[in-house]
Formats: sequence, C-alpha cells, structure tokens
Amino acid sequence: MPRSSQLLYPARPPAEPQAAACLLLLRDGPKGLQVLLTQRSAQARFAPGAYVFPGGCVDADDARLPAATRPRQRGHALTAALAALRETFEEMGVLLARRPDGLPAIAQDVAGLERHAPLAPQCQARGLKLAACELFLLARWITGCDWPRRYDVPHFVARMPSGQRPQADGQEQLNAQWLTASAALARHAAGRLPLMFPTLKTLEWLRSQPNVAAVLAACAGEAPLWTSCPRAARRQGRIARFMEHELPFGELALVCPDGQGEHEIGWQHEKPVPLLRNVRRLTAANSGFMTGPGTNSYLVGDAAAGFIVIDPGPADEAHVQRLWQAAGGQVRAIICTHSHPDHAPGGWLLQAMCSKQVPVLGLPSSPQGRPDSAFTPDRALYDGKRLQLAGEQTHTLRVIHTPGHTANHLCLVLEEDGLLFSGDHILSGSTTVIDAPDGDMTVYLASLDKLAAACAAYGANFILPAHGHVLHEAQQAIVRLKAHRLAREAKVLAAMRQRPSGTLDDWLPLAYADVPPEAHAAARKSLHAHVQRIRQLDLLREDGASAWRQAA
Repeated sequence: MPRSSQLLYPARPPAEPQAAACLLLLRDGPKGLQVLLTQRSAQARFAPGAYVFPGGCVDADDARLPAATRPRQRGHALTAALAALRETFEEMGVLLARRPDGLPAIAQDVAGLERHAPLAPQCQARGLKLAACELFLLARWITGCDWPRRYDVPHFVARMPSGQRPQADGQEQLNAQWLTASAALARHAAGRLPLMFPTLKTLEWLRSQPNVAAVLAACAGEAPLWTSCPRAARRQGRIARFMEHELPFGELALVCPDGQGEHEIGWQHEKPVPLLRNVRRLTAANSGFMTGPGTNSYLVGDAAAGFIVIDPGPADEAHVQRLWQAAGGQVRAIICTHSHPDHAPGGWLLQAMCSKQVPVLGLPSSPQGRPDSAFTPDRALYDGKRLQLAGEQTHTLRVIHTPGHTANHLCLVLEEDGLLFSGDHILSGSTTVIDAPDGDMTVYLASLDKLAAACAAYGANFILPAHGHVLHEAQQAIVRLKAHRLAREAKVLAAMRQRPSGTLDDWLPLAYADVPPEAHAAARKSLHAHVQRIRQLDLLREDGASAWRQAA
C-alpha cells in the first residue's frame, strides 16, 4: 500500500456505519413492474426531501419480533428483514405478516395496530408473525466514507400484500407513490424526483425486470446480488459517485482512501493529475478508439529527488512540453514500456528539452515488430533492474519484463508504495491487442502470472495503466483478465470446431459476437494470436487427432 507520507490528503477515519434496512414493495401494474417510493421529510437528518424506499435503523428489539421465516434466514440478516418490515409498517401502514392460521394478514388485521407503539406486543396479542419469509435480499448498500452519518442498509424486496393500501405517516415520510422504475428515473432526470445514489442505481437494475416474479426469482438466494460502498469524486466541479465495478472506483480508492471526494475524475490534457505526492499522471491528447482517453504518461519522484518519466507518449510537442514543465525540468530518466508510437517517440523530444542528457530506457524492439515501432533505447533495461531516486524520500522502480503485447514490453513496480505501472499489458476498461508475430498470446498469459506474483511479492494493490483509470485489487484484476482471455479462447476453439475449414474472417464473427463490428479489425489481431496459440499447443486435439491438421 502507498506510504502515508505520499497520500494527498490527511487520514480521516470514516464514521462507523449504523445498521439499517429498507424494503422495496413491488406490484405488477398496467404499465409493468411498479415500486413504492416515498418522500422523506424536509426535516429529516439524513437525505431530507429525497424519494426513498421505506426503511430505517435496526432497533435492539427487532430481533425479538415474532417471525415466520425460511430455514436459512437467521442472524443479522433476519433481524434486518424484521426491521425493514417494522419500519415499513410505521412509515407506510403496510404490514407483511401471518395470522395464527398461517394465512397472510389482511387489512382488518393491520387496521387495529398502532403504528408508533411497540410492534412486538401488539403482534403477540393477536397471534401475528412478521412475514420475513416473504422478503428476499436484493442488495446491500453502505453509505460512502465521505458522509458524516453512515448506514449499512440491506435492500429487501417483497410483493405488496393484497388488500392493503400504503399511506405515508405524514411525519417521517410524505407523498407515497407507485412508479415504474423507468418513470421514476425519467422524473429524476427532469429534476422532479430527488433520488439518493443507491436508490438511483437500484432503480436502474429494477428497470430491466419484467415483473414481480422475475425480481423474486433473481433474489431467491440468501446473498445480495451486489454489495457496494460507493466512492465520491468531482466531475466538472460537481459530486459524482461510483460503484466498485465502475472504472473510476479504483483510482478513488488510491487517491482518496478515506472518502475525501476531492479528486477530479474527468479527463483533461492540460495539466498533470496528482495521484500521490510522488506520482502524477499527464494524459496525452491522442484519445481515440485504440487509445481511450489518451496515453498516460507518469511522473514518479519529487522536486528534491527529480523525476522518472514513464511512457512519454507520442511525438506531440505540446504534451512533452507539459511533461517537462511538470517536472520542473528535473527529469532523471525516461522509460518506455514498449515501442509503440503512442508510447515511445515522445522520449526523444523530452530528452532534447532537458538541460542535461538524460537516458531513454527500455528494451529494443523486436525485428518482428511493426515498422512504425522501431526503437533502440540509450540503455537497455533487464528483468529485475532497479532504478532509484533518492532525496527527502526514496522512490524505487523495479523492472519486470512482460512480453506478450509486444516482445519488448516491460512493466514497473514502485516498491515503496506498492504500485504497478502496467503499460499496455493491463488496461482499464478494455483488453490489449495481441498482434502476432511481435505479440504472443501464450507469452502474454505467462506474463500475467508473473505480474500477479510481483503484486503479491511487493504488496501492490493498484495498477496504473497506460490507458484509463487506476485499477484496484490488483491480483484479483489480473485473475479476472486472465479468465477473460481464456474464456475468449474457448469461444475461438468453438468457432474453429464449428467451421474446421474456416479462416480468421470466418471465425471472427463467431468468436467475437459480443464485440461491436467497429472493433473487429483490432479483434482480428488477437484472434490470430489465439489461433496461433491453439495450434502451437494443439488444443483442438480430439480423440487423439488434431482437428486443425485434418482440416488443413
């Protein structure tokens, strides 16, 4: 993990989340699935005026509420479900319960209950049991670390009981409405329905569900479909929030680990973006289909020690000038992770700007590389080489040779802070192209294993790619990437078996059916690399015979 001395913001331990729960009451309406939303009072301490699902904090007495349960409902999950039922009754006057004969409670049973009196003795007097068995866990939301008041809120779903009618209590909750998810989201977009982030995202999921039965079937397990503690950032000066699967989340975990929420997440090319005190990213203005937001150049170091520049980028004088200015001219070395034209040519421009000759480092390009990627560094690096800057702080970069994307590709680990600079070997939001013969799929996969081992050895939990945002949980990200590549290989194998006499152009639409046509030209290169690997390893062999050789 990064050194505390390198963090941009002082530590700010987040507030401890308080246990709470909420309930999505669902019904099938004339225009599709509907959910009950209600507006919080303007005097509420948390999210005043927002439209929410009924719910609230778990009380100490909730565990003692009489309950009808499923066999696997137990512990805190059961208590949370009972809290959601109690809160829904107090706020909406709706109670999912079972009568002594096991049948669902009807409106007359509920009408005799007092909303704001203790519920347990009232239920016991009437022989009612709260129908926890009718609640299914959809998701678990934990309020972001930037909030001074935080909650841990399981979101349950249940079918609205027949014969009952929700009515807001007029104190905590106002203006109860049945809405389809699409209608709620449209009103929110028009500024007429304030929604909290978890409510918004839950509605986005609910929009894809056709009816109540489909929702209950999707939530039939006892585990949430997702658990999220969103992170906050700024986008053009406004607060934006991101879930764990969204691309900016990993960067926010690095830059604002305690949820400070001050990091600007939008892409710009005019000035470097601080990630740590000793790491800044400057993105070249070469955004495009293959480069995403642009090539990320990184400056590692500080004013006292000087800077190492990683991936100086394309031959863009304006970008290189900004790199030089960001380093205050104190560039000590320039490292190119590989020789592609969006990564290496800027190195020579930057070298020419420096008052003293600084070396351009990397690995020479392969004779099999593309003509526009010819590259001969001033000094060749080697696997395990350490480059160190020493000033008030020490910054040590260790070289890891990672062929696969290209034969001369390398990555770097910043040892003191546990950061992996991955070049094009690992990208954010996409997979890199393996372009044979300079690229090699088998070697690429082996290099992924090598990077996973390096992350374990150096405690690297963050990956800084040459394109896109920082990734977090580095080892898990590498495992997912390798699994994705092998899943693609399985599709390639299936395509080759389906059309054993086919060509790359025949197999491409079969193996990459999930990829948009505009990406097929790039996908064809990786397909070629997969086919080469399949043939080299004889992965098509069936019943002792090589299918591809028979088809040749």
